[in-house]
Amino acid sequence: MGTQIERRDSGIVVLTVDHPPVNALPVKGWFDLAEALRDSGADPQTRVVVLRAEGRGFNAGVDIKELAADPGHDKLVAVNNGCYEAFKAVYECPVPVISAVQGFCVGGGIGLVGNSDVIVASDDATFGLPEVDRGALGAATHLSRLVPQHMMRAMFYTGKTATAQQLAEFGSVHAVVGREGLLDAALEVAADIAAKNPLVIRKAKAALNGIDPVDVNRSYRFEQGFTFELNLTGVSDEIRAEFGREKEA
Repeated sequence: MGTQIERRDSGIVVLTVDHPPVNALPVKGWFDLAEALRDSGADPQTRVVVLRAEGRGFNAGVDIKELAADPGHDKLVAVNNGCYEAFKAVYECPVPVISAVQGFCVGGGIGLVGNSDVIVASDDATFGLPEVDRGALGAATHLSRLVPQHMMRAMFYTGKTATAQQLAEFGSVHAVVGREGLLDAALEVAADIAAKNPLVIRKAKAALNGIDPVDVNRSYRFEQGFTFELNLTGVSDEIRAEFGREKEA
């Protein structure tokens, strides 16, 4: 369990997230992922990072049970900081990050892939933000990097998901492949990047981040303020409790 780091001779680093049963990450999981990304990028031998996950889906967001078990707000503050650090680590990784997405990619998963440089997805992958149904907000910043503005709004309000094929039509998913070929497809793109001059690629990443029209770190932090506000009103606790009862039924 956790995040495993595999360093290959070609300068490709494969980070594998494994938090059964659905890759819903606890506080420690988000911080561990952020640390793995920072360590990988800081290594001068790293030329590209592939972010992937074991199991049925890529990422199911935060561990709701961990939040529900906390009578106060300590875990909420901690997990929000953890998500912020993990998303930021993807975005600020000095080399390109390729996300290989299978199955469900929701909640915090959108923050990870939305901040990555290239997305390769399996043909069963779906993307969405069920935050409204969980009494939270956030990652609209990152969803807006994947789908057009009005589609993002509709998805955010309704909790509906988009398919990998739809995102490929928008150009945000680079390739859609069968699940069995997902890692190979991601590694193929990674190998193409790793074959380039490493200094040029690192400068290219910095340049592309520098011309982004939205400061994703600041924008996401702004969104998080509304999640804190909802929790202070008590409405989030009520919604999470209802969610827990539905899961047990």
